[in-house]
Amino acid sequence: MEQLILTLVFLVVLFFLLGSGVWVGLSLLGVALTGMLLFTTRPAGDAMATTIWSASSSWTLTALPLFIWMGEILFRTRLSEDLFKGLSPWLGRLPGRLLHVNVAGCALFAAISGSSAATVATVGKMSIPELRRREYPERMIIGTLAGAGTLGLLIPPSIILIVYGVTVNESIAGLFMAGVFPGIMLALLFMGYIAIKALLDPASMPPREAALTFVQKVRASVSLLPVIALIIGVLGSIYAGIATATEAAVLGVVGALVLSFLQGSLTWNSFVESLMGATRTSCMIALILGGAAFLSLAMGFTGLPRNLAAWIGSLELSPLALILALTVFYIILGCFLDGISAVVLTMAVVEPMVRQAGFDMLWFGIFLVIVVEMAQITPPVGFNLFVLQGMTKHEMPYIARAALPMFGIMVLAVALVVAFPEIATWLPAQMRGSP
Repeated sequence: MEQLILTLVFLVVLFFLLGSGVWVGLSLLGVALTGMLLFTTRPAGDAMATTIWSASSSWTLTALPLFIWMGEILFRTRLSEDLFKGLSPWLGRLPGRLLHVNVAGCALFAAISGSSAATVATVGKMSIPELRRREYPERMIIGTLAGAGTLGLLIPPSIILIVYGVTVNESIAGLFMAGVFPGIMLALLFMGYIAIKALLDPASMPPREAALTFVQKVRASVSLLPVIALIIGVLGSIYAGIATATEAAVLGVVGALVLSFLQGSLTWNSFVESLMGATRTSCMIALILGGAAFLSLAMGFTGLPRNLAAWIGSLELSPLALILALTVFYIILGCFLDGISAVVLTMAVVEPMVRQAGFDMLWFGIFLVIVVEMAQITPPVGFNLFVLQGMTKHEMPYIARAALPMFGIMVLAVALVVAFPEIATWLPAQMRGSP
């Protein structure tokens, strides 16, 4: 009974603060402070100061603002234009033709950004006008862009994977490796949907454009070579064991600045804007992490996570039933919270349950990110939907309906990762030298 009352108090205070429009990070601090004052004898002020400092001063966390800054720099270059020009000659002969540029462009930018909203905005600002001009179906343009934009959370360097790794004390490099094949798989599923849709309804596709020779295709793609080199340099240095995630992030920032300078898009204003944009995003995430760390401490003192995990363990759920329950839980939670908030808010309770069930934490991180990706395209708090609403001027219900097939594809991706966990665990195992 006491644990039930404790849980209700935490939930009531949390939803009251979130519903009042208080920032997520401050809401978490408020809930934790309430729990410490009401249910423990530990001085709350000292505990809060110590915990927030410890959560914010992690060396592993330094990779986060650097990767965000790299994405912000490249967001202000001609990358969106180069993506369309470089990818369209190679994809124009596939069923669905240039709609595949949305997916391939998002996958490529995801490998240098780590942000879902930035991925949608960068690819969409060039692809939407071009695809509209060629009279591709509006709903397919919006839907594929909404779905493919979520690849920014999965394909490394992923911001949310860094947050998850810091929260559960797992290797960032290992999580990055685990995200490679699931990210490629999800991109291929999106492209497969486009192809099937085009084959079933060929009349909806515009006429084929004139075929280009191989040399012409290569010339059109030359502008992408520096970006691809940057991706290989950043991720390759991590996978080869040459650099840590933080050192690779420094390499990425330097490479992005050089690329921006060579393109002529690096001005003092763009430099300051990218720096301030990265600072705002990083501070928001740091505040959420600090609040979540203090909430975890408060819950630990009250014994709530331990007792909840024991209660769920007493239900004797099979691993599959637990995963199904967590999938539904995070989909519902994602309707009201952004992905990072959902992860850090729940890990104090979920992590002991997952470890007790015997799941690989690298695998669970990838599973969690794919499920949380769905939150990016579910109303009422789907950030990709908000970005697309601003870019296309459509009503939210129209954009949500356009994104619905992509949601179904992501459910399929979750099912595949659960059925075949090696999709996520094989590459990290190879890099560790495991059999």
